[in-house]
Amino acid sequence: MAKNLVLWLVIAAVLFTVFQNFNEAAPQDEMTYSEFMLEVQDERVREVTIGDQRIRGLRLDNTQFMVVMPEVLDLKLMDTLLDHRVQVKGVLPEKPSLWEQLLVASFPILLFIAVFVFFMRQMQGGSGGRGGPMSFAKSKARLLGEDQVKTTFADVAGVDEAKEDVQELVEFLKDPSRFQRLGGRIPRGVLMAGPPGTGKTLLAKAIAGEAKVPFFSISGSDFVEMFVGVGASRVRDMFDQAKKQAPCIIFIDEIDAVGRHCGGGHGGGHDEREQTLNQLLVEMDGFEGNEGVIVIAATNRPDVLDRALLRPGRFDRQVFVGLPDIRGREQILKVHMRKVPMDDQMKASIIARGTPGFSGADLANLVNEAALFAARANKRVVSMEEFEKARDKILMGAERKSMVMSEKEKENTAFHEAGHAIVGRLVPEHDPVHKVSIIPRGRALGVTQFLPEEDKHSLSKRAIESQLCSLFGGRIAEEMTLGFDGVTTGASNDIERATDLARNMVTKWGLSEKLGPLHYGDDEGAYPGTGTPQYSGATSKVIDEEVRSIIDICYTRATKVLSENKDILQAMKDALMEYETIDSDQVDDLMARRKVRPPRDWHDHDVSGGSSGLGGEEEKKSADDSPVGGPANQH
Repeated sequence: MAKNLVLWLVIAAVLFTVFQNFNEAAPQDEMTYSEFMLEVQDERVREVTIGDQRIRGLRLDNTQFMVVMPEVLDLKLMDTLLDHRVQVKGVLPEKPSLWEQLLVASFPILLFIAVFVFFMRQMQGGSGGRGGPMSFAKSKARLLGEDQVKTTFADVAGVDEAKEDVQELVEFLKDPSRFQRLGGRIPRGVLMAGPPGTGKTLLAKAIAGEAKVPFFSISGSDFVEMFVGVGASRVRDMFDQAKKQAPCIIFIDEIDAVGRHCGGGHGGGHDEREQTLNQLLVEMDGFEGNEGVIVIAATNRPDVLDRALLRPGRFDRQVFVGLPDIRGREQILKVHMRKVPMDDQMKASIIARGTPGFSGADLANLVNEAALFAARANKRVVSMEEFEKARDKILMGAERKSMVMSEKEKENTAFHEAGHAIVGRLVPEHDPVHKVSIIPRGRALGVTQFLPEEDKHSLSKRAIESQLCSLFGGRIAEEMTLGFDGVTTGASNDIERATDLARNMVTKWGLSEKLGPLHYGDDEGAYPGTGTPQYSGATSKVIDEEVRSIIDICYTRATKVLSENKDILQAMKDALMEYETIDSDQVDDLMARRKVRPPRDWHDHDVSGGSSGLGGEEEKKSADDSPVGGPANQH
């Protein structure tokens, strides 16, 4: 309304200016007062009109003229005009036209209305959704029109099963009568669960883009604030808006922020979050229907959601969006590689084989980092060399080449990383060694990277024990070369990870023969200091003994492996001191006690196959869904 008022004021000003131009008389000859008096005395003037400090006249030859009267009062002017037989006329003061009177009278009123409307809109949050003193109870959901959502199923790859599950939502939104004829009812809500970065939000946008319906987007944390009752009010307002736009989609991201099970908070039954959840339950399936409104929610923690939220009639369908397999990763890479100029030899299948465990967001970041590396090198296309650097940066962190290390520290780091690599190479069911480096990356002085040969979804007891052995390989190598007094603190993270791994074997995975296949919960209850142990003190002592036993056995095995290969340990240390980074081909030479070949030249390397490179059979990223606990096995 305020914009319309301003527009009308501008139009009025333009019209006023045009009318004024029309009312102006034709241009006239302008002369000085002295010239005018001379013409009067020469009797060349027929008539004059005096008014408004101007004299307009007509000569005997019918030509017009105009004179501006001086500020000095001429008392003899009238006598002179009458003496020379000049006809004198006078004019009344000009009155403003009706249009001018209306404009002047209405301007203050229009201005007051515009200011009032402006402040009211600001107090109510404005058109842009920004909050104000009176807008805290309004929904913060952002509405995207059917023409604004450009994402389609063609932009979503690697989650074919999830796409099939939601495909019928699109068909229902396009043609509801097709399902209603047979008495079918479309699901009221769809809950998308899965690890971060797998494309849950992207899939929801694609549903709206395919169905060409309005799309409301909001986060779970946007409902609850410090004011009591605000969350429930916002839920009501959001569904009221959605019903006006039906059929439409409401997408609630991170719904676990508001949908956790009731009674879990400290606020009791009147907790603000629980009021918001109860209102959400009523809106999704209460006395008042919300036909045509489909709620899609995303969460990384479906296990903490309230059971009433997951019952049929509310979120009656759950879609798991998991990490993509090798075929899914290839499809995702093809989507992201469309906008990047790639080398002719590059294939998405090669990169997909070398990136198990990567989510869709990880793969997008990989392509972006590779493009940035190519841009820094002023290359016109992205090659395998940039993808290798990008993957190393993502998994191990950026190189800290400016960090100054003494020769003794570098040598100790080389022994440490060589110990990890040798033990990991020789123990059974361990991931192959991909790269060993003593270049500081992130918070580590050196990195040993193991990559699995294929996607892994579970680990055997033998594989876990082999990982324990390789974790202790670095510390044992330091102890063998520097003595117990020379052992450094560099193995602190290895010890922490090994202890957690051994304790999980005993308490969670049932891999202890003495304690058997039982789950031993945490020592503390729901809140620190308030709970009671879930098992006796005697059982706790047995658990500690079993953990210590597993650690001792693996430590002894790793010590035996390194003792039998001291020459390889020394040779690998020398290679690391010379090259700083060695790859799997060079590790093969060292393990075979051959002369180490020089580092790989990417320009001469064939990326289409072979046992090395990003797509090789022995150099792939480990999955994060195993009980190991990291995006890659790095030591």
